[in-house]
Amino acid sequence: MIGTEFMKRTVWVTLLFSALLVPASAQVTTLLSFEQFNGADPGSLVQGTNGNFYGTTNSWGTMDNGTVFEMSPAGKLVTLYNFCNQLACPSGVNPGLIQGTDGKLYGTTMAGGANNYGTVFQVNLAGKLTMIYQFCSLSGCSDGKWAQAGLLQAADGNIYGTTGSGGTYGYGTVFKITKTGALTTIASFDGTNGMNPSPGPLLQATDGNFYGATLNNTCNPSCSTIFRMTPGGKLSTIYNFCSLPNCIDGWSASGLVQGADGSLYGTTGYGGMYNDGTIFKISGQGKLTTLHDFDFTDGASPQAGLVEGTDGNFYGTTAYGGTNNFGTLFSITPQGNLTTLYNFCSQPLCTDGYGPSSLIQATNGEFYGTTFAGGIDPRCNQNGCGTVFSLSMGLGPFVELRLTAGKVGSRVIVLGNSLTGTTAVSFNGIPATFTVLSGTEIVATVPTGATTGFVTVTDTSATLTSNTPFRVIP
Repeated sequence: MIGTEFMKRTVWVTLLFSALLVPASAQVTTLLSFEQFNGADPGSLVQGTNGNFYGTTNSWGTMDNGTVFEMSPAGKLVTLYNFCNQLACPSGVNPGLIQGTDGKLYGTTMAGGANNYGTVFQVNLAGKLTMIYQFCSLSGCSDGKWAQAGLLQAADGNIYGTTGSGGTYGYGTVFKITKTGALTTIASFDGTNGMNPSPGPLLQATDGNFYGATLNNTCNPSCSTIFRMTPGGKLSTIYNFCSLPNCIDGWSASGLVQGADGSLYGTTGYGGMYNDGTIFKISGQGKLTTLHDFDFTDGASPQAGLVEGTDGNFYGTTAYGGTNNFGTLFSITPQGNLTTLYNFCSQPLCTDGYGPSSLIQATNGEFYGTTFAGGIDPRCNQNGCGTVFSLSMGLGPFVELRLTAGKVGSRVIVLGNSLTGTTAVSFNGIPATFTVLSGTEIVATVPTGATTGFVTVTDTSATLTSNTPFRVIP
C-alpha cells in the first residue's frame, strides 16, 4: 500500500510538473484506448476521403494477430479486419496504411502468405481484404521478402515500397506494384549502397526522385544511409551516417519528409552528442546538418519521421525519454529550436499511453498519433494495448491533395472539411473544373496552363490552401 500510494503521488507530481512545460497552445487529448479484443500496438494513421482515420494494430484482436481499424474523429472505433495466424494468412502486419486514389487501403505484412515471407494487401472500407502479392514468389526470393516498411503512392499512380531482405543480393529491394498486384523489382541493395531499408516509407521529392534510409554494413554499430533512387531504379547513396567520430551525426535513420525549403528532414534513433538520437536536415547534394541532439530529458530514440505542420514547424515523437521516460511529443523549427509539447505517461497508470509513433496532420489542423502501449486495458502484456491521441496547436483547417503531382488533365482528389459549399478550385491561381463528392472530398482536374504551386479551395466564406504544393509534370 505504501509503495502504491507513493507511486500515485509521484505520478501526480510529475503530471503537474509536465503541465508546466507544455506551451499554452498545445492540448493533447486521448481519443481512444485499445482493448485486447480490438487490437494492440497500433501503427500510424491515414485520413480517409470520408474524414475518418484508418490504421493497423500489430497484435491481438479476435485472432491474436492484429487488425485493420477505422476511427472517427471523435474516437469511435470499428474493426474492419482481423489478421489470422494460420498458414498462408497474412500476418505480422506493419504499421500504417495508405489510401489509394481508388479509395481502397493498402499495406504490407512482414510474414504470412503462401511463402510466409510477407504480403502486400488491399482492403476496402467495408473490410474485405485481398492479398495482391505474396513475396518470395520467385526463385531465391529475388522479388524480396519481409516487407517491413510502409507504402507510397507515387505520381505515376503506382504503389512503391521496400523489402527488408531478399532481392538479387539478399539485402532488400525497392519495388513498385499496381493496384491489381503486378509487381516489379526496381532495385536491389547490394551492401555497398546500403542494406535492409528502414521501416520508414519512401519519399518522392519534388525532383521526381525517391528517397529513403537503409542500414549499412560498413560500420559498427549498423549505420544508416540516405539513398536516392531515380524512377528508373538507379540507386545512389547521398549520405552515410556515422561518418563523424562517435557517430555524433547519428545512426538508424527513419523516414524522410521534404520541407518547404526543399531540404529533406528526418530523425535518427541513436547516436548524436548523447547517443539518444538526432533531428537532421540534408540537401539533395548530401550536406547534412544536425538540428538537434536529444539528451533524454527532452526525449530519446525517435523511431518515426517528422511531419511539417502548416505553421512551418516540424512535429514528431520520441519513443523513450522525457520527464517520465515514456516518450514525448515535440515541435522543432527549421532552424533547430525544439519545444517539448507533451510527456507521455503523465496520467495515472499511463492511461494516456506511452511509446508514441509517427504523427499526421489532419485537414482540421490538428495532429493525430498513436502509442504502442498504455491505455486502459492492462491485459496486453500488462502494459496496456495502446492509444490514439490528438494534439491541437491552434492551427486552422486546410486541404490535402492525393496525389501531389500529375500532368495537365489528370484528376486530383482534394480532402478537407465542410466542402459542400465549394465555389472554386484553383491550381496555383488557374481555375479548375471540379466535382464535390461529399463534405470531405472533391475531385478536381489539373487545368491547362497550371504551374507548380499550391491548390486553393474557396467557398462563400473562406479560402483553404493545400498543405503541400502540387507539382505539374510536363
